[in-house]
Amino acid sequence: MKKLIEKLYRENYLNTDDMLTLLDNIYDPGNMNYLLARAHETRMEHYHTKVFMRGLVEFTSYCKRDCLYCGIRASNRKAERYRLSSSEILEACAEGYELGYKTFVLQGGEDDYYTDDRVVEIVGKIKERFPGCAVTLSIGEKSFESYKKYYDAGADRYLLRHETASRTLYNKLHPKTMSFDNRIQCLKNLKEIGYQVGAGFMVGLPGQTNEDYVMDLHFLKELQPHMVGIGPFIPHKDTPFAAEGGGTVETTIVMLAIVRLLLPEVLLPATTALGTLDPMGREKGLKAGANVVMPNLSPVEVRKKYALYDGKICTGDEAAECRKCIEGRITNAGFSVDMSRGDHKTWRSEQYVY
Repeated sequence: MKKLIEKLYRENYLNTDDMLTLLDNIYDPGNMNYLLARAHETRMEHYHTKVFMRGLVEFTSYCKRDCLYCGIRASNRKAERYRLSSSEILEACAEGYELGYKTFVLQGGEDDYYTDDRVVEIVGKIKERFPGCAVTLSIGEKSFESYKKYYDAGADRYLLRHETASRTLYNKLHPKTMSFDNRIQCLKNLKEIGYQVGAGFMVGLPGQTNEDYVMDLHFLKELQPHMVGIGPFIPHKDTPFAAEGGGTVETTIVMLAIVRLLLPEVLLPATTALGTLDPMGREKGLKAGANVVMPNLSPVEVRKKYALYDGKICTGDEAAECRKCIEGRITNAGFSVDMSRGDHKTWRSEQYVY
């Protein structure tokens, strides 16, 4: 296995058979440790000890989609719904700006209340009030024209996890009103427009196999996104998948490490879901090659309502507490906090004034 890991480290690629062999045999402690060491070496080469901080604003728990795994799916009548006003979103960003954040991630369900005009207005106000800061949107599938409007208003980045690159598995996770082809096309549209694009997948989905993971990894290699979000599937009690088993920290950090080797310059978050499964989950993610964390800036009174999965951590902490806590964790794990915009290394950073 060490030969395959070394090949992945040096060539940033493995063919389907080799990748599958690696995944089938990686959980031997010696192989696992070697993979994590090579991933850590790669992140140190490209980003040193830097961990970029993004301020997350979860601004709506309404969603018109009905993904079977998600706690805020349209059919979940027990979900607590809320929407933040434009002024509330700006207040959250202002608090984050005072704490040193230079990137704001606006995330929410696919909520038609936030029309293109409203999104454009919100993005424009953030860019005007906090010059030099980056705005990341994560609001689902939209038309090419909508994405272009947000980009022209100043949005810099867009996060849209593909969830799984297996058409068969995708169809098991989503209602027939959703299209695998449209999800992939959205990612291609975002790249064409010029966003820094984030894709990603879940780990431990019902029925997911190593063959599915290989498809995800090769899809990411082909797409060449700037960011990749990988997190464990955690069941939500009020969804059709409530009784299913979830993903593990171990498999998630394997996927993080492999993505770091496939895409050495990628921006790779250590997710809150990792920290939900394991008190040291985010630290393990960082040591496996992750270099981004996204503390929550949402008003405390709405955080528990944005319940994509059960048991989510950090729902009761004020923004300043989150900032202080995660910085301590990053430092104790042997890394350093970087409060810059944290653009992808190949991005046209010269267009911005810092």
